[in-house]
Amino acid sequence: MKIKKEYVILVAIILSMALYLILRNPDKTHYKLPKVPHVAKTDISKIEISKLDTTIVLKRKDNKWHIAPEGYLANTDEVEEMLDSMEKLFVIALVSESKNYSRYDLDDDKKITVKAWEGEALRRDFDVGKTASSYQHTFLKLSGDDRVYHARGNFRGNFDQTVESLRDKTVLSFNRSEIQEIQIYKDKEVIAFNRTQVPVKVSTSKEDDADSQPETESKTVWRTADGKEGDETKLNRLLNTLSDLRCEKYIDNQKKEDFTDPVYTFQLKGTQEYDLSIFAKKDKGAKSYPAVSSENDYPFLLPEWQTKNLITKPGEMLKKPEKP
Repeated sequence: MKIKKEYVILVAIILSMALYLILRNPDKTHYKLPKVPHVAKTDISKIEISKLDTTIVLKRKDNKWHIAPEGYLANTDEVEEMLDSMEKLFVIALVSESKNYSRYDLDDDKKITVKAWEGEALRRDFDVGKTASSYQHTFLKLSGDDRVYHARGNFRGNFDQTVESLRDKTVLSFNRSEIQEIQIYKDKEVIAFNRTQVPVKVSTSKEDDADSQPETESKTVWRTADGKEGDETKLNRLLNTLSDLRCEKYIDNQKKEDFTDPVYTFQLKGTQEYDLSIFAKKDKGAKSYPAVSSENDYPFLLPEWQTKNLITKPGEMLKKPEKP
C-alpha cells in the first residue's frame, strides 16, 4: 500500500509539472506598464527643466517661446525638439525596481526633471536619465513612480540645455531683395551703394540689320552717388551673411548703450532700416568681437573668423576696372 501511495503522489507531481509546462507563457510580462496620457505639443504652454540647482522656465507667448524671467527669445528648433519628445513620450519596458538610480543617471546629481503645462494643468512630469546602450532608448522615471523604465527614443540631449544654449542666436534677419541701399563705415571712411537698374543692349539675331535698333533689357547694379560701380559678388556675399546673422553668444551684464565708437558699421535701407555695429576686441588675445544690432535688444559676440569676412575697407567693395 505504501508503494502504491508513493506512486500516486509521483504521478500527481509529474502531471502537475506537465500541466505547468503546457499552460505557462514564457513571454508573459508580470508587470503592467504605465500609460502616458497623450498631449499635443501645440497645447503645451510652459516647460520647466531642472538640473541640480538650476531651473530653466520656458513660456509660450504670441506663438513664440521665451526664457523666463528675462524674456529672452528661445531658439525655435531647440524647443521644437523638446515638444516632440514630450508629445511622443512612450514607455516600452520596465528596467529596475531596486531604486538604484545612480547607474541610470537618475540620481539627484545627474537627472533632468522635466515638467510641462497646458494652461494651469500639469501634463508632463518625469525624470530623464542617460541614454541606453542601444542608443534607441532613454532611461526614465515618472513622477510618483519609483521604478525605472525604458522610454522610446534618444532624447536626453533635447533637455540637457543651458539658458545660453537655448537662446535664439539670430541677431540680424531680413529679406535681401528688399535692400535698396548699403552704407559702410570704417573709422572715417564711408561709402554708400544704391541698387540701380541700368539698360543692357540685347542682340536679336546673329546678323543684325543695319537699320534695326537693338532691343534693351535692364539689370541691377550697385552704384555710388558719383557713379562708381560696386563689386556685385562682394556686395551680394555681404548681404547673404547679414541677412541671417547669428552670434556666437550674448554678452551678460552689459547693455547696448554701454558700447560706443564702433570700428565698423553697416547700415542697410529697404522697407525699414537695419544697423550692425562692430567694436574693437576687449583683449588682443580675444577670439571674438563685441557687436550690437538694430534687430536685437542685447549686445553679443561675433566669432573672429566671421568678423574678418565682414570687415574690409569700404573702398574694396568697388568694382575693379577691367584690364585692357
